[in-house]
Amino acid sequence: MCKFLGILSMQPNRIGLFTYHFSDNFGAVLQAYALRKWFIDRGLDAHFVNYHPRYVEEGGDFIQPFNPKYWRMNLKILYLKLSHTKSILLGNKEQAKRFQSFRTEMLGVEGKRLEHLHELNDLGDKYRLVVCGSDQIWNPSEQKGLDPAYFLNFPGKQVAHRISYAPSFGRDILPAAFHQQATTLFHGLSSISVREKSGIDIVKQLSNRSATLVPDPTFLHDSYQELLTISNEQREGHIFCYALRTGQGIREACEQTAQHYNINILSPYNVHRRWQEIGETVYPGPADWLKLIANAKCVMTNSFHGTVFAILFKRPFLVIGLPGAKKGLNERAKNLLAQLGLSDRFVEGDALDNIVARLEAPINWAYVDECRQKMKAAGDTFLAEELAKALAK
Repeated sequence: MCKFLGILSMQPNRIGLFTYHFSDNFGAVLQAYALRKWFIDRGLDAHFVNYHPRYVEEGGDFIQPFNPKYWRMNLKILYLKLSHTKSILLGNKEQAKRFQSFRTEMLGVEGKRLEHLHELNDLGDKYRLVVCGSDQIWNPSEQKGLDPAYFLNFPGKQVAHRISYAPSFGRDILPAAFHQQATTLFHGLSSISVREKSGIDIVKQLSNRSATLVPDPTFLHDSYQELLTISNEQREGHIFCYALRTGQGIREACEQTAQHYNINILSPYNVHRRWQEIGETVYPGPADWLKLIANAKCVMTNSFHGTVFAILFKRPFLVIGLPGAKKGLNERAKNLLAQLGLSDRFVEGDALDNIVARLEAPINWAYVDECRQKMKAAGDTFLAEELAKALAK
């Protein structure tokens, strides 16, 4: 440790971070906050490269719109454009302001928005260490595929030590169409870590490189008191329902539980929701969202980060599996639950018998904490070792 601190005092310490810091998504901004905080807590100058490509949430440009080969891609682009327009025109403006305030004040995001790969020219010459991750930055989009920027493969000089920290492929396999590109992109990284065990297999299969299993950045910290303190949220004793992609299954689970306990269901607003609201819709910012989990009687979710914070705040919870074609996305939460000895908290969306009994089944939080600390240590070790390599160059 003394040697590590000595390196810190002698070398430049600029750290560049690449992730989905720009999204009005609770998990996205909180994992970004957690990764930056790890470096900030060690006295380092860490900030987000403000790379915000339009294809991620705004759709981007149509691709040969009259060519049938690209109709599926263009339908996705059209959907994203319409969703983005809906968010601007009909979304909750106060909630949007809370997200923007969080990015400015808690993430320190500043500078010009960068939308294209060529704008990152020579970026690798400006930092000692550049980190991509976490979140689903390695989950190929229908309209763009894999983005080289999120593998830190940008044009110009590449002096910086380049690593991934806990990126996710979003599912347990990478479609064959992206294998060749991924193989090339993996080889450009100095060191690789991933968030799911299935990611280790993908990296090994395509590049014959070893990847380290590390936890999501949100598990690098034992306390989020800094964020809870700035929240004015006072509600407590509710069912916190955090549903993404579908309300199927989770609605029935929440309603059964609410009827049993005679308590309210609170669901945070989701601009992409295409199902009838579940309980009362609320409009929290990221800090308020955390407070609503911390103060809940229980948590029902089909989201990875909903699961993470239910665990960190030690709330009774169940993860309701996504159905049908979305089942592959359950891999992230199931992998996490298995690592913590909590696989029994996963419920298939079409197997909702005895929900209250399953919710009330005791959780051995001492064992969960023991497992979580081992995960945290793996993340700390990986980052500390890679940081030392970067600063020793």
